[in-house]
Order: sequence, then C-alpha cells, then structure tokens
Amino acid sequence: MKFYDREEELALLQRAERLREKRSIFSLIIGRRRVGKTALATRINKEAIYFFISKKDEKLLCEEFIEELKNRNFEIFGTYEKFEDLFAYLLHYSKTTPITLILDEFQDFYKVNPSIFSSIQKLWDIHKASARMHLIVCGSVYSLMKKIFENEKEPLFGRVDFRIDLKPFNVKVLKEILDDYNAYSPINLLDFYTITGGVAKYTELMALYGAFEFKKMIEEIVSPLSLFLDEGKNRLIEEFGKEYATYFSILSLLASSKTSRSEIESILQKNISGHLERLEKEYAIIQTIKPIDAKPNSKLQKYEIVDNFLSFWFRFIYKYQSYIEAENYEALQRVIFRDYPTYRGKFLEKLFIELLKLQKKYTKIGRYWERGNKNEIDIVAVDEENKELFIAEVKTDKNRADTNKLLLKATKLLSRYKEYNTTFTILSVDDIERFQ
Repeated sequence: MKFYDREEELALLQRAERLREKRSIFSLIIGRRRVGKTALATRINKEAIYFFISKKDEKLLCEEFIEELKNRNFEIFGTYEKFEDLFAYLLHYSKTTPITLILDEFQDFYKVNPSIFSSIQKLWDIHKASARMHLIVCGSVYSLMKKIFENEKEPLFGRVDFRIDLKPFNVKVLKEILDDYNAYSPINLLDFYTITGGVAKYTELMALYGAFEFKKMIEEIVSPLSLFLDEGKNRLIEEFGKEYATYFSILSLLASSKTSRSEIESILQKNISGHLERLEKEYAIIQTIKPIDAKPNSKLQKYEIVDNFLSFWFRFIYKYQSYIEAENYEALQRVIFRDYPTYRGKFLEKLFIELLKLQKKYTKIGRYWERGNKNEIDIVAVDEENKELFIAEVKTDKNRADTNKLLLKATKLLSRYKEYNTTFTILSVDDIERFQ
C-alpha cells in the first residue's frame, strides 16, 4: 500500500533535518502500536540509522547495533558492550558527518538498562551543540513515554525539540484509500472507519486482503491464524501490568455501551475512579465526554474508548473469548453479524463529528444530554462567528427518525442560543457524501 497522509508530520521532521546542520535535534514520535511511527520516521531520510530496542541483554543489543553499522560501512574498532559508549561514538561521528538516528520502541530501554536514559541525557547535553545528529525516538507504550519525557524528575525531561503525537488516519484519508482500490461507498467507509479506526497497519492488511466490505473484513479478523485476535492483549497487558484484568473488564463494559462510572461500578462492585483517571490521563485509551457547554467541573459525563479498533476488539473478541478458545470461529462471526448493525450506529455519530471537524467551520462540536440521560442529541455544532447552530440526529435507518422529537429535545439547549440561526437535520449513511 502506498504512503498516505502525514504531510504535516513529514514537514516537521524535514524542518528538524534542516536544523540539524546548526546543532543536534531531538525529535519524539509517540503513538499506539501499528499507527505508522516507524514508516514515518524512516521515510524522512533514506540514509537514517535505524535501531529497534528489543528486550534483551544490553551487550547482545549492542552487538546487533554494531552489526547494523558495519553493514552500512561504519568503521568500528574494538567492542561495545554498553549503549552509552555506542551513543557517544555516534555523537562524535556526527560532528564531521551529520546523521539521523532512529531509536524505535525507546521505552523498552527500561527492560534493558534504565540507566541508559541518564547516559543519553548526559551525552546529549555535552555534545548537542557541536554534534550534527537528528535523534528520532519512537515509543508506543504511552504511559512509559509520558513518564520518560514529561516527568520533571526524569533525566530526559525538557530535552525534546519536536514532538509528534501520531494519530490514526482520519475519515478523509480512509475515503482516499477506498477510492484507490475502487471500493468506496458510504457504507464501506463507515465500516472501514468503525473496524480499523484508521490505524495504518490495519488498513494496510485489509488492503492486502482486498477486504473492504464488512463481511470480508470480519472473515479476515475472525479466522484461525488472524493477527487481530490477540491484538488487544498484545497492546495493553504490558501497559496495565498486574491490574490488567480490572482494566480489561472496564473497557469491555465501555465497549458494550456501559458508559457511566456508576453503571460500571454497579456491575464490578468496586470503586473504579482511579482506574478511569489512569485510563484517560496516563494511558490515553479513554476520554471523558461532557454535554456541549457543560462546565469543566460538571459531573454530568460519560466515557468512551478513543480507539475504534480497541472498542471493536473488546466488544466482540474479548467478550466472546470462549468462542476463540473453542476454535468456533464461525459461531463468533454469526454473533458479530447479528449484533454489529446496532453497534455501528454510535460510530456513524462519531464519523459525522469527525467530518464536521474537518470542515473547520465550527468553534464547538459535541453531544448534548440532560441529567438522567434525558433529551439526548447526537450532534450539536456551534459557529460562534456567524451565529449558526447545527443540531442533528443520527440514524442508520432514516425512517426511524422524528424531527418533531428532535425539536422538543432541543428546547432547553435553544434557550442558550436565542440569537442563532438553527438548522435541524436527520443524518444517515447516505448523507456521508454531503460532508466530503
């Protein structure tokens, strides 16, 4: 699959490459696994030196790195058993020959030798002014990367010159991919968005398999040798550590539309306020959703999983793990085919919200509801400059919608926007093309 999007990120890294001629530059790329960090980092400079930090003995890791350097015609004398010495060598080398060094899965130095972070900081501070290195570090364990670079007590705090939080592809890019494979239709776009979430590796695999329609995607995901079946575990168990079972239970309930703290606590019979806070602030896996115009300290809030694929995984793969253990893949497919039409509805809302954001017209976009989940409105968008209000109900089946009910539900909301020109509409899958 061709390289899509990332124009702004590439421009930032290209700027860093140019600035490397003045002094060494430190760039940071954070993003979930499979989102395309390595592809982005290696694209910026074909001559870049790439090291993958695997969890092994430091001496063995250095041997791997030395072999890579020799393959690139570096003259290496003696042996290097510590990364500190190898990094010092590369910094000195860059004083006469500028280089770009990529360290992938940087957080795994914790498993190799935690003192490496202090070594990098010491050498960087000493040599960055005279060296000409563009150091790019990539990391996918969000909590550890946050600790390494945002904790004031950590040695690498404040050392980064450029930071990229790499996100999945947006809806516009997903449509471009579908167009390139002659597979675009509004419903295909919705399902491609709902299941892959725009994660680069998943879109690449679906393109490889030619799986752009819902049924074909599910057949690829739910199959004996599928890479997708263990994806949630592979990504999150390391993040969560010993408490992963509790976190998995919370995420499974969120994916099953139990979106309030009280609902989840009533089922799990335990206080989860700390878990929710960590899931949002440390792991960046969930986000708090408040009604549009709600005060920051309002307790009227819900939670949702940020990552579409993770939501799908917890809703269908993790929840029905027994089917996979019994190798009854066809039964699991039948469950998904049965329940998915209802499940995709909330992602149609999410897709329209993303499309509205891409228009760059509105100053506020969100949802609305009142205490007790009364008068829920799927989408409210406010254009404060032109004093326009956009209110929409989202339905997979437009025949089930009632504009009069939408008007009644908006009564209290409209009292805050008396001077605004208000548009009421019902949105369905067929309306996707209107917003592109």
